[in-house]
Amino acid sequence: MKRILLVFLILSSSCTVQKINKSIRNSDVFEKGHLGLMIVDPVKNKTLSAINEDKYFIPASNTKLFTFYTSYTILGEGKINGLNYLERGDSLIFWGTGDPSLLHPDFQDSTVVDFLKKSEKELYLVNNFDQVDAFGPGWSWDWYNAYYATERSAFPIYGNVVRFSKDSTQSGFETYPSYFEDKLIPVTGPPSYLTFRRDRFKNEYQYFTPESEKNFERDIPFVTSAEFAAQLLSEKLDRKVSLISGENYLKLDPKKLQTAPADSIYAQMMKISDNFLAEQLLLLVSDQLNNRLSTREAIDYAKENLLNDLPDEPMWYDGSGLSSRNMFTPRSIISLLGKIRAEVPWEKIQAYFPAGGESGTIRNWYPADEGQPPYIYAKTGTLSMSNALSGYLITKSGKILHFSCLMNNYQIPSSELKTELQKVLYMIHDRY
Repeated sequence: MKRILLVFLILSSSCTVQKINKSIRNSDVFEKGHLGLMIVDPVKNKTLSAINEDKYFIPASNTKLFTFYTSYTILGEGKINGLNYLERGDSLIFWGTGDPSLLHPDFQDSTVVDFLKKSEKELYLVNNFDQVDAFGPGWSWDWYNAYYATERSAFPIYGNVVRFSKDSTQSGFETYPSYFEDKLIPVTGPPSYLTFRRDRFKNEYQYFTPESEKNFERDIPFVTSAEFAAQLLSEKLDRKVSLISGENYLKLDPKKLQTAPADSIYAQMMKISDNFLAEQLLLLVSDQLNNRLSTREAIDYAKENLLNDLPDEPMWYDGSGLSSRNMFTPRSIISLLGKIRAEVPWEKIQAYFPAGGESGTIRNWYPADEGQPPYIYAKTGTLSMSNALSGYLITKSGKILHFSCLMNNYQIPSSELKTELQKVLYMIHDRY
């Protein structure tokens, strides 16, 4: 009887796999573009489906899986190194590590501010901004007004954005930081239209009125520079912060001030696909490795030391996935998911990754049956004509499968792709 039952289970599983593959290959939706797909059962070391798994695709924000793994491995779960500093006589000399948390509108970490306020020494900010390009390779120039393309910098402050917000109890809107309140120029616009637009090269903003929304929140990037960071910090501290060039200081081994927990940054970066946090995390990695800020050096280190066992070399250029130069294969992402699963506790993965029907970028997709916990924990990716979803799928039988789906050059609405993928993933969840 045991042998008969075993044979039945094997045949049933084989039949399910055949149905999965048939539903994918016969899909009228998936055939309208380029599909890369791989689904594996890691316990059985069995590939359930593989389509173009060895071909390179533009991954969009699936790039953040690589950023997350690298950051988690190098930085850990504890507090990040948020400031490099030296004490010389009556001077406190400091410079940025790329820490994005300083007065960020969501984290509002004030560790650096408190540390500098307590010091009785003269404050000097070393200008290391030339180590970081504001925009990544292949980014579009016309993204400058969008939060998803917030400028990268060596010493971010306020998340390098202005937050405009309003709730139903307010007659006007709030501006954070308040420095920008007198940088706004009202412009009459259509009755139902509200937006904020920055001058391309200056920190001057237009807003269209009247506002029709009772509740809103807009984060608009500001133009960064070492001079502007020193100015904003001086105003916050209510004391002078002098900007100095300091190549000699940057070569020294500084003390490091710990600030925000890395955990909170990973969770926000992954759940809402925060590009700014992803970019700054790689700078933090670079600082940790060699006291320099270089996205390229962080990526090269990861490829050589952490990812050298992937089946295909990652074509990896930025932390966020905004660059269309990034290219990965589905089978390399599957391999990476295996590494994450082996090295990151499952409860942490559940805390960091968006959960289908529940949180993050897939809160409106891939829902579980009513009353059941999420069965999808996965990272999305979206660029023009590029959609991706890679992560973990929990079946009703309790298996945790790894999957990667990369979709390029589709000229149909992304909602059609998601609807089709949702059908496939639920079938696997229900039957395997």
